[in-house]
Amino acid sequence: MHNFKNLKIWQKALDFTDFVYDYCKGLPADERFCLIDQLNRNSCSITTNIADGSGKRTAKHFGEFLTTALTSSYETETQLLICERRAYGSKEKSQKCLELVVELQKMIFSFREYILNGDGPSRFLTLDS
Repeated sequence: MHNFKNLKIWQKALDFTDFVYDYCKGLPADERFCLIDQLNRNSCSITTNIADGSGKRTAKHFGEFLTTALTSSYETETQLLICERRAYGSKEKSQKCLELVVELQKMIFSFREYILNGDGPSRFLTLDS
């Protein structure tokens, strides 16, 4: 079991969620029940699945939740790309969100491999853990 609050990926995912919520404030009001809702829910899903998985009894179960977090990040990235194609919101905020989600995807993937295979150092924990 991991204290999810000490996981760098959880902290990065929480930061990403804040960026997404901020970005969504600039989207058209008529997207409130579509893209805005989906972006907010999916960004929260990433963080939530990391936390939820950290409490599971086996590495395999934790890995499954990390996979769900990863797929939620792909959904979020797709929705951000849709917004970009439609020229919704701040271009700068959109680019920042896209950069962060790709970085987060790499982190989740690496951490999942570490959890499932036991490879590598514990670079996934914060210094104060």
